[in-house]
Amino acid sequence: MIRFSSIVRLNQPVRVSLQKMRCEPPLFAAWAELALYSYTFGLRVWYEGNSLVTHVVIVGAQWGDEGKAKITDMLAESADVVIRCQGGCNAGHTVSHQGNVFKFHLIPSGMLYPNKLCIIGPGTVINPHVLLQEIDTMQARGYSTANLRLSDRAHLTLPFHALLDKARENALAGKKIGTTGRGIAPTYMDKVGRNGIRIGDLYAPQSFLTERLTHTLEQNKAQLSALAVDIPTLSDLQAFCKEIAEQLKPYVCDTVALVHQAIKRDESLLFEGAQGTLLDVDYGTYPFVTSSNATAGGACTGSGVGPSQIDQVIGVMKAYTTRVGEGPFPTELHDHIGKHLLEVGQEFGTTTGRPRRCGWFDSVLARYSTQVNGLTGLAITKIDVMDDLDEIKLCVAYEHRETKERFHQFPSHITTLAELDPVYETFPGWKQPLQNIRRYEDLPTETRQYLKRLSELSEAPVQILSVGPERDQTIILEEPFQKTASLKKKEHSHGAQEPSLIS
Repeated sequence: MIRFSSIVRLNQPVRVSLQKMRCEPPLFAAWAELALYSYTFGLRVWYEGNSLVTHVVIVGAQWGDEGKAKITDMLAESADVVIRCQGGCNAGHTVSHQGNVFKFHLIPSGMLYPNKLCIIGPGTVINPHVLLQEIDTMQARGYSTANLRLSDRAHLTLPFHALLDKARENALAGKKIGTTGRGIAPTYMDKVGRNGIRIGDLYAPQSFLTERLTHTLEQNKAQLSALAVDIPTLSDLQAFCKEIAEQLKPYVCDTVALVHQAIKRDESLLFEGAQGTLLDVDYGTYPFVTSSNATAGGACTGSGVGPSQIDQVIGVMKAYTTRVGEGPFPTELHDHIGKHLLEVGQEFGTTTGRPRRCGWFDSVLARYSTQVNGLTGLAITKIDVMDDLDEIKLCVAYEHRETKERFHQFPSHITTLAELDPVYETFPGWKQPLQNIRRYEDLPTETRQYLKRLSELSEAPVQILSVGPERDQTIILEEPFQKTASLKKKEHSHGAQEPSLIS
């Protein structure tokens, strides 16, 4: 296997030679020869290798709901393994496939392909009833779930977690975060507080599980009581765990070992993120954020794959901006344009059905996403939603409402963000439908001008452009997954040579 990072290491002498040439001009010829040899050797190894395997991370680069599911579904065709890394059933991924619409909350989007290994990783939190319902729905519609695997390290959302989540949100009154009320935050709080129940605990000796459930219950009783939430009994929790353990058993295994076996087999990995960069618990608009790391780093911690294994990070962004829930939103529109984006873009939450707040594309936010994710490319979605607009605006900076100071870096604190107004550049609309266009050069000049400026300000190239909801309504400018033409796609069962399932 030859990977991109290997080529970079092979050509390290090239960079060294350039540094030496600047300080030691007489050695120019010798260093140039060495650099040329290194470059030639690297290319020879590259082309003579059996394959060029790529591991790609897909992240939401705005406030979530960017269309990650479609991009993941499309790229999954070239991947061998698709891994969901973080979050829980608060995520909602909508995929349109052959005229059918699928709404996933936990199952990876690659599940629509028959020969893909789909993994729900250690960084996720699992509502078992939601997962089992999704499995039943897939099977009822004729799709196999035989290649689905669930990490034994993932944490379990218990029944009282959702009740606690809703009660805490209601108690905030006018200061609500905008949570989905699915119990995600309480599950992660128990995880970080070392009070959580992991999927693997369901199959541990009964005494161990009873001890863990007792501890979890004791740690949550005070808060449940304070918020007037019914406190479950130990017997209730034991019965819940016994019921779901049997149903989940066919899918549970050590997914870390499974992923690294796939890497050794030279298989390509696709990491599917949930939510978005500005909802990341560390880098988002805190406290109006989710409870996990939705940035690219979360793909590593949530899967058990080290950062040196990652080749590309694709940031998915809408051609405009949306967000669900509370918190500052500099480019938000409250006029007829905002209504147009909402209605034509069908901007309603997959999980909650809530209408999304809509606004113009924010390049300050986008550039920040490029920075904290290390984006190597962009996938721009829903550009066709703006087909009928006379003019299109793009935020290029912020300006302080009182001091008139210009900001080109996304602020770290929401109080600052709330005091900033967007500074716009205006572009003419293209006033024609894009959904049937399949080549970048066939796009209207106005569309290409807008995308060129968007890419410049975001400091990342556009690799993928979605011009409609269907899989084939996509323009690929640069294929993230690359393999040599001679490489034949492996057709194999992922049940062989993988870690044992729970028995």
